[in-house]
Amino acid sequence: MAQDDMPTVRSRRLGNELRRLRLDAGLKTQDAANALECGQPKISQIENGRRGIRQLDLTTLLNLYGVTDDEQRANMKRLAKEIHRVDWWSGQGPLLHDTLRDYLTLEADSQLSRMYEPVVVPGPLQTEAYMREMFASVESAEKVEQLVETRMKRKELLDDGRSLQLRTIMDVPSLRRIGGGPDVVRGQLEHLLDIGARRNVTIQVLPLDATLPMEQYVPYTIFGLRGAPPVDVIWLEHTTGGTLLEQERDVQRYSKAWDDLTAAAMSPTASQQHIRDLLKELDHDDRAGAAEERP
Repeated sequence: MAQDDMPTVRSRRLGNELRRLRLDAGLKTQDAANALECGQPKISQIENGRRGIRQLDLTTLLNLYGVTDDEQRANMKRLAKEIHRVDWWSGQGPLLHDTLRDYLTLEADSQLSRMYEPVVVPGPLQTEAYMREMFASVESAEKVEQLVETRMKRKELLDDGRSLQLRTIMDVPSLRRIGGGPDVVRGQLEHLLDIGARRNVTIQVLPLDATLPMEQYVPYTIFGLRGAPPVDVIWLEHTTGGTLLEQERDVQRYSKAWDDLTAAAMSPTASQQHIRDLLKELDHDDRAGAAEERP
């Protein structure tokens, strides 16, 4: 695989960790270069995520940095190998932009995903009909098909109950703005009840009268990446893509926001009941509409 084609999220993760280990050991870039008998630019490229590293060179650096924990060493070597892994979305073509590829990589490498969504139903919980309604309003027909295919493929991470633990918090408006007609709305709400019953999925609904800090919360995901120890990173959603936050202060801030949201939201059991109540309301409206149409 060409260096330019490497999954940048994984290569950056490895590079950031190697830089941290070097700095913790009190060593300079030149010290690492001397150990590998190479120039400083190679070390900089590895630490910036612009190139991979051979297993032998990685072992040399881990020894140089004083990394003796077997689990940590094994995790670093696994990550170095996965830089060159070809994922299912690698052949999806140019319609999947780099930002989405980064997101898919983070999701695939995570053991726990915590998602807050104030406007729409979180992607892994959407029905195909819901996806089509949402994408069709802003994308071409060709891209709609590829985006739906990609999102449906993502849902497979939840199917075995082991690959990914998903915790979500949805604002009430996200459940009130399901477009596409009664059938789409009913199908989506029923799907939330079904998937919310899985052991690896937790759904909480944030009520309108929830007491929260005055600051506005944007849609975001906390990815708990596999490793020893696991690492949390933050993904912020915005109109043109997303932004990855890896600094500890950012992770702590959004983790605290997650704790606030979790405390303010309904319990999973109460949230399921809220969704059932919405279904009953929908059925009532349907019956009332049918009665009005009768002569």
